[in-house]
Parts: sequence; structure tokens; C-alpha cells
Amino acid sequence: VQLQASGGGSVQPGGSLTLSCAAHGNIFRINTLGWYRQAPGQQRELVADITSGGRTNLVDSVKGRFTASRDSGKNTLFLQMASLKPEDTAVYYCSLRFLRNVFWGQGTLVTVSS
Repeated sequence: VQLQASGGGSVQPGGSLTLSCAAHGNIFRINTLGWYRQAPGQQRELVADITSGGRTNLVDSVKGRFTASRDSGKNTLFLQMASLKPEDTAVYYCSLRFLRNVFWGQGTLVTVSS
């Protein structure tokens, strides 16, 4: 299984970015795709995830600003981020979970700064 993430970059506060993650390989049909982030000196935390059945989970700190969606036919996950804040600055990691397996993408840096 391979996860390929893209879409990070630098934006000013209030700006927008969209992250994409494509999962390839032998993937069990019941799975969860998710985005985590890790800020400098902080632990990795969940941002959003979506099950293959379409159940979406967003953490409170991003509700109303971020939208998660997936194209299940292609095992692709998107994270539309709007109204970005400096505290959203982090390396964002895509993850895939199924059965007892967890796979991680390479991480993409999002920097929010004026």
C-alpha cells in the first residue's frame, strides 16, 4: 500500500489550501482514510477522517473551516482548508487504516504566516 499526498504550501492567515491523498495497492474495501497533523514540538493529532461507508469525523478545532471528502472509487481523500490560522501550521499526514493495519503517507507541510 502506498499513500501519495500533495497540496501543501504557504499561505497567509485567512487563506485556503486543498490537500489530496491517493491510496494505491491492495486495500481492503472497509477502510478509513484520514488526515493527521503534527506541529513543531507537538504530538501528531487527528484532523479528519472518513470511512469507506462515508462517515466523516472532523475535530472541533477545524469544524466550519475544513471540509473532508473522499472519492471511494479511487481511494482518494481531500481536505479543503479555508480561513487558515497560524495555529494550523503543521506537517499534514495522510493515513489509511483497515483491519489492524495503519499506513502513512510522506507528509506535506502547511505553513500559515503573514
